Amino acid sequence: MKTCIQKAFLVGATSGIAQALAERLAASGAALFLAGRSGGKLDLMARDLRLRHGARVETLAVEFEKTEGHAGAVRRAWEWLGGADASFVCHGALIDQKVCERDFGEATRSFQINLLSAASFAGEIANRMEAAGHGTLVVISSVAGDRGRQSNYAYGAAKAGLTAFLQGLRNRLFPSGARVLTVKPGYVDTPMAAHIRSSLKVSADRAARDILCAAEKGCDTLYTPWFWRPIMLVVRLIPEYVFKRMKL
Repeated sequence: MKTCIQKAFLVGATSGIAQALAERLAASGAALFLAGRSGGKLDLMARDLRLRHGARVETLAVEFEKTEGHAGAVRRAWEWLGGADASFVCHGALIDQKVCERDFGEATRSFQINLLSAASFAGEIANRMEAAGHGTLVVISSVAGDRGRQSNYAYGAAKAGLTAFLQGLRNRLFPSGARVLTVKPGYVDTPMAAHIRSSLKVSADRAARDILCAAEKGCDTLYTPWFWRPIMLVVRLIPEYVFKRMKL
């Protein structure tokens, strides 16, 4: 699939979905600025993209939990790319719910990475897009944010907060011409979800294809794969007095 995105900034670039996005974007001729936790993994990824696609790629190691460094990271990406057609905020951490119940410090870390860090990057990128009057911001939230469940409510609460943040950001940016796409994946075959066994799991490449298609169309919200939209509609409609008796 060819894309009109020629300059892209990817945060959390070594995550499974981001790697699949980078692969498709590089194959389409886009210049990429990759930010992630591990400088070593970023360098390997950049070298591979340059060798196989001849892509123009730059990397930057960032600490997601230290939000004071995010503005500088976004500034470096903009300077190197000369502005971005699209930015993808893809990082996250699926910390075990039982661990979060025993140690609120781990629940706090889940909020820090999945909500505060992602919102910090999204806000910095949004300010630049609003000033430029164009661009698409794509942020990975989750179907887990649609309703709190006993199996992952620390993670789900962070994603619910992120989804609400993005709704407001989309509302704010609309007059400027810049766009915000909220992505709600279900189970995707990535290292983060490797322990989850489900017949509903799809490949990261399938999710990346859906995301780029939705970004090109100017969609506001994407469930990927599509069948998670009706599934989560049903889940949200279950009355609370029934829902609290379910082992979900």
